[in-house]
Amino acid sequence: MAKKIVIIGGGIAGLSAGVYALKAGYEAVIYEKNAVAGGECMGWNRKGYHIDNCIHWLTGTLRDTDLWNVWKTVGAIDENTEYADTPKFYTSRFNGKEVSLWNDLEKSREELLAESPDDEAEINKFIDFVELAKTCEVPSKKPLDMMKIKDYIEMGKAMPYMPKLMKEYGNISCEELAQRFKSPVIQKLLTDYLPAGYTAYSLIVSYATMASGNGNIPLKGSLAMSLRMIEKFKAMGGKLYTSMPVKRIVTKGNKASGIELEDGTVVSADEVITAVDTRFLFGNLLDEKYMPKLLKKAYADKKGYPVSSGFQTAFAIDADFSGKDTIFFDCEPIQIGKNSFSRLYVKNYSYDKSFAPEGKAVLQTNINQREDDFNYWASLSAEDYKKEKARLAEEISKRIVKEFPELEGKLELLDCWTPKTYDRYCHAYKGAYMGFITTPSAKPARVKGAVKGLKNLYLAGQWIMSPGGLPVAVISGKFAIQRILKKEGRSIEI
Repeated sequence: MAKKIVIIGGGIAGLSAGVYALKAGYEAVIYEKNAVAGGECMGWNRKGYHIDNCIHWLTGTLRDTDLWNVWKTVGAIDENTEYADTPKFYTSRFNGKEVSLWNDLEKSREELLAESPDDEAEINKFIDFVELAKTCEVPSKKPLDMMKIKDYIEMGKAMPYMPKLMKEYGNISCEELAQRFKSPVIQKLLTDYLPAGYTAYSLIVSYATMASGNGNIPLKGSLAMSLRMIEKFKAMGGKLYTSMPVKRIVTKGNKASGIELEDGTVVSADEVITAVDTRFLFGNLLDEKYMPKLLKKAYADKKGYPVSSGFQTAFAIDADFSGKDTIFFDCEPIQIGKNSFSRLYVKNYSYDKSFAPEGKAVLQTNINQREDDFNYWASLSAEDYKKEKARLAEEISKRIVKEFPELEGKLELLDCWTPKTYDRYCHAYKGAYMGFITTPSAKPARVKGAVKGLKNLYLAGQWIMSPGGLPVAVISGKFAIQRILKKEGRSIEI
C-alpha cells in the first residue's frame, strides 16, 4: 500500500509536491484554506475584466532547461504554451527623460549611451554582465545539500560566469550600483524595479532572465497557470480539499503523524509536507521551538532581512494605450501612514487580450510597502481600512491622468488591495509576497527542507530560500519529495 503524504497548502509549492509525490508512487492529499488553490499565484475577475496578482515574468520558460522541465512536469507550461509579446523589461521616466531596459541588450546599450555618453564605461560593463548572467539558472535537479562534487562541477560548467558576476555585483545594493552612474534618469532606472536595498546582482539576473527568453509571461495569467497545475494533480489521482484550513500538525514523540483541521477532524499521514508561510507554521501549526536557527535570525534581523509588499490598484482603461508597458514616473507625494511616496509605476496588461473586452485593457499600479507600512494597514479599523483604500485609489488615479493625459475620463477603478490582503488570504508574513529581500549585508536565508528534532515533516515554499518567488516554490515541492525518497533509500530521480 502506497504511503500517504499529506500536504498543507495548495499554492505552487504544495501543488508541486503533490504532483511529484504521485509521480513517485505515493498517495497525495492537499488541504488548502481558500476556496481556490494557487496561493499567491492568483487572479480574479471584476466588472468583466481579469486582474492578475502574480506573474510579472516566469523564470524557467526556456525550453529543455532544468527548471522548464519542472514546470512542465507539474503541468504549468509545456511546448505549446503561448507567451506575451513584450519587447522590454520596463521604462523609467525622470525630469523629462525616458530610458528602458529592452530585451534586446544592444538596443538598451545604444539608448543608454545616447542618454549619457559620460557613463559609457559603466553602461558597457552593466550590459556586458547582463549578457554573462544569461547563463544563470535556478538549480532544479536536487537540493543543494544532496549535491555531490560531480553535481557542483556540472553546475559550475553550466554557469561559468557566476563567480565573476557575484564578485562585481553581489556585495553592492541597487542603490550603490545607481551611484556609479552620473545620469539621474539611469540612476532611477536602476532603483525603480527592485527595492533599492536589493543586491545589484538580483537586478542583473532578473534582467538577464528576460533578455535570454527564460523569463516569458504565459498568456491568460497566474490563475490559469495554477488551474493547469490543479488539473494535472487531480488527473494523476491526487485529492485536493479546499476551504479546509489546518489547525495544527499532530505530533507523537519526535514524529509528525498527521494534521488536525480547524473543524477538529484529525487526518493521519505517513509523511507531512508544509507548504505555507514559515512564520505562520512555527508558532501556529507547530511549536516555535522547532524553527531553524537561520530563520529565527532572519525574522529577528529586520535590517539584514527586510520584506516587501505593495499597495496595488487595478483600473480598466477605455483607450488605446498600446506601446506603453511598465513605466515608472515621478508624481506628487502620496502619503500612506507615516511614509510618503513620490514615485509610481503603471503596468499595462494590453498584451493579454483575455483580460479585458475588445479595445480595452487592464492597467495596474504598485506602491512598494515595507514592514512599517503593513503595521499601519493592520492598525486600521475595518471602516478606516476601506476609506483609506478608496482615498489612495483616487489619489493614484489623479496622478496617472496627470502623467498620461490621454487617459482623462477613461480610467475606471476595478479593485485595490494591500499588504494586509496577503496576510488574510495566505498568512503572508507582514504581507510579503516574496521571501526575504536579498541584501548585501546578510547571507541568503536558506534552510534545509526538514525540521530538526521532528521526523516525517518536510518544508516547502518560497520562504526556505531567498529571495523566494515562483521558481523557489515549485522546486521546493519537488525537493521535499526527493528528501522522502532519499530517506527510504530510493532513487531521487523523479
